[in-house]
Amino acid sequence: MRSNTGKLFALLCLLPFALFFFAFQLAPLLWVMINSVRTGDGWGLGNFSEIFGSPFYLQAIRYSLEISVWSSLIGLAIAILGSYSLRQVDSKLRDFVMAFANMTSNFAGVPLAFAFIIILGFNGAITLLLKQAGIIEDFNLYSKTGLIILYTYFQIPLGVMLLYPAFDALREDWRESAALLGASQWAFWRHIGIPVLTPALLGTFVILLANALGAYATVYSLTTGNFNVVPIRIAGLVSGDVFLDPNMASALAMVLVGLMSIITLAHQWLLRRSYHVQKR
Repeated sequence: MRSNTGKLFALLCLLPFALFFFAFQLAPLLWVMINSVRTGDGWGLGNFSEIFGSPFYLQAIRYSLEISVWSSLIGLAIAILGSYSLRQVDSKLRDFVMAFANMTSNFAGVPLAFAFIIILGFNGAITLLLKQAGIIEDFNLYSKTGLIILYTYFQIPLGVMLLYPAFDALREDWRESAALLGASQWAFWRHIGIPVLTPALLGTFVILLANALGAYATVYSLTTGNFNVVPIRIAGLVSGDVFLDPNMASALAMVLVGLMSIITLAHQWLLRRSYHVQKR
């Protein structure tokens, strides 16, 4: 009797969360799914046909993927080095860096865009210094390369916070045992370190990719909506900057959902494969 009462109480406590999840996660997704197949003539896949038949929308998808993948890979590489290095430093410095990473991970939108304009814009401080030193001839922050640098900036703190706990799985006695058996540093990382960290690395990459694919405020603030990426196109179709078409916006949103679903499935497949390799 007491067990049934406890289960009922747990279900009642879970009910507000379930309602919140349905209202703000599932219901909007269902609304977007339904409206993505609505057209001016009724129901169908006309919106998707227009997206995949339009060079303009295909360019937006390509730019979004290129910027997201490259910024995620670069951010992940820097986050790996940063997380590993934090394990080797004094605890006070480590706590300060983690607090700073937590703060800068929320530094986005208009303030971040303004900061980068001051630093790396056409007349930015660092841009002018590099030009005077003869290191660069020109740099366009508002191009695809500039956006990759901008996206990488806010990917690094998030990557550090996600990867730092993963290094707890690497025990120091494993390294010592490998060294006693004559294994080099490369051999240790190849056969022990990287396989142990693989699930965390893949999971962090997927989160960084999702973070970049859905970024809107920063790129809009920097380019005033003139750069062709999917979130900008969705916002333009919803707000009616050029023409109002929320159904097309819903279809573009479902394309993003589809891309993330494919990436997540690939992530799960790689995790299972990594797990089977480790068991062997």
